[in-house]
Amino acid sequence: MGTILAAIKDEEILSLLLQKGATAFERGFRLLIEKYQERLYWHIRRLVLDHEDANDVVQNCFIKAYRGIEGFEGKSSLYTWLYRIATNEALTFLNKQKKRNAEALDSGNGFDLTADPYFDGDDLQLKLQQALQQLPEKQRLVFNMRYFDEMPYGDISAVLDTSVGALKASYHHAAKKIEAFIRESGAY
Repeated sequence: MGTILAAIKDEEILSLLLQKGATAFERGFRLLIEKYQERLYWHIRRLVLDHEDANDVVQNCFIKAYRGIEGFEGKSSLYTWLYRIATNEALTFLNKQKKRNAEALDSGNGFDLTADPYFDGDDLQLKLQQALQQLPEKQRLVFNMRYFDEMPYGDISAVLDTSVGALKASYHHAAKKIEAFIRESGAY
């Protein structure tokens, strides 16, 4: 089914979503979810870390997309539009979480990835995730989109509304900080 979904063009999905009638819209939205849900989940998961939180944020992302699809202007690809929604929802979630957990964050007791039953990485992957959590928010976002999602800088620019040059600099700085963190931790 994954290869079938990959073959479905965004234009076909949009065509169904913008048709009159609930049946076409529902079919189009179902295709949209099936095509992008896993990619958005992993993008969000790398930002919020927790599996359950990532599922909640993905659900919120698709609710926003559902409510806003008629306002989609086509200035960017459907994929880029969804990533922007997903990124904004993840950042909103993280900001709310920071406010709720201010004491825990101040004491250095953040989320423990090793306690997550869905994390099955080795020591180096754990160090990478720890290094990512040390990065400033924008550098972490850029690194995740470029390294894990393999997004072109042009798409990242559209999602984050930042120049390509600034994104390249952010990625470079993030990569250097991650490398230093891993080297200092002795895992490299």
